[in-house]
Amino acid sequence: MQVKTANETITAQPLAVPARWARRLRDASKSFTVTFIIVVLLAAFLSPLLRITTNSFKTADQVAELGTPLYPAKPRTLTYNGVEYDIYKVPLADGIHELALYKKGRATSEFLDPANPSAPPLVWEGAWRSLDRAWEFAPTLSNYQKVWELLDYPRLMFNTIALAILSTIGVLFSNTLVAYGFARFRIPGKQFLFTIVIATIFLPEAVTLIPTYTFYVKLGWVGTWLPLLVPTFFANAYDIFLLRQFFLTIPREMDEAAMMDGAGPFQILRSVILPQAWPAIIAVGIFHFVYAWNDYFGPLIYLSTHPELQPIAVGLARFNSIYGNKPELTQAGTIMTLIVPVIIFIFTQKFFMQGVVITGVEK
Repeated sequence: MQVKTANETITAQPLAVPARWARRLRDASKSFTVTFIIVVLLAAFLSPLLRITTNSFKTADQVAELGTPLYPAKPRTLTYNGVEYDIYKVPLADGIHELALYKKGRATSEFLDPANPSAPPLVWEGAWRSLDRAWEFAPTLSNYQKVWELLDYPRLMFNTIALAILSTIGVLFSNTLVAYGFARFRIPGKQFLFTIVIATIFLPEAVTLIPTYTFYVKLGWVGTWLPLLVPTFFANAYDIFLLRQFFLTIPREMDEAAMMDGAGPFQILRSVILPQAWPAIIAVGIFHFVYAWNDYFGPLIYLSTHPELQPIAVGLARFNSIYGNKPELTQAGTIMTLIVPVIIFIFTQKFFMQGVVITGVEK
């Protein structure tokens, strides 16, 4: 572009954007795009849980009625001269107003103003059935109270917590010892044995179900907690692999230094390995605790004839089969089941994430 002055003509150059600003702009746009995609995916993932949570606070009438809000609510009403009137959203010339239906009619109806109910009724022409009702936020805890009583929630919660804690203790004890052996001891054929242990991961559970059940029947353990607790004290391939990978990241020089001071294998495990392996141990503990908390198939098979010993997963399934026509109750029971695992994860998420990251790194 040329600009003419009294003496000369000056050519104006367009302003150049610095390279660092352009780079920052591209980085900001990429960051915004990634964040937006993550937020959308997270919202889509959590939307069913949000819907279950809101429905658990609704009344049975709101769940059964069409056109109700997504949030827990109850119809707004006006009490006038001892009589309760429903409030509707009425379209008028100056906009939509929330008015109380005073007298119903086919062609015309009379409405009262909730702000001034003593004023003369307003006559509105139209079918009042076509109007939308006015709602107000009103969550209720009655669903949780009913589930607490009908489900025998305290007993089921005690069974679930007891099974989860006892089995977690067994998993941590047995898998720590076996993983320590595979990570530190010089055993003939150790790699072959470790390969066989890992190969058991690919063994379908359906193949071992009937022989295992028959074995427990012969021992007389069916109808007790023993089939659910005793196997946890004999380790498993998943947790052995995770803990072994973590133990391999701990330098052997620390073991050798402890041996020079007169420490034995178990003292090395207690004083050298375990203090540095808490992230992995906590991660394994959380994995199994959540698994034991949600385990349905095992307790269903071995405790089917003893409802007093069943955990919350089996009890909730039985409750849902009985009260399946009352979604507000079944969804309240689901939320009550999720409370304990969510609280545990919130308080241990730092160690959990650290353990998941480190156990996936091979030395």
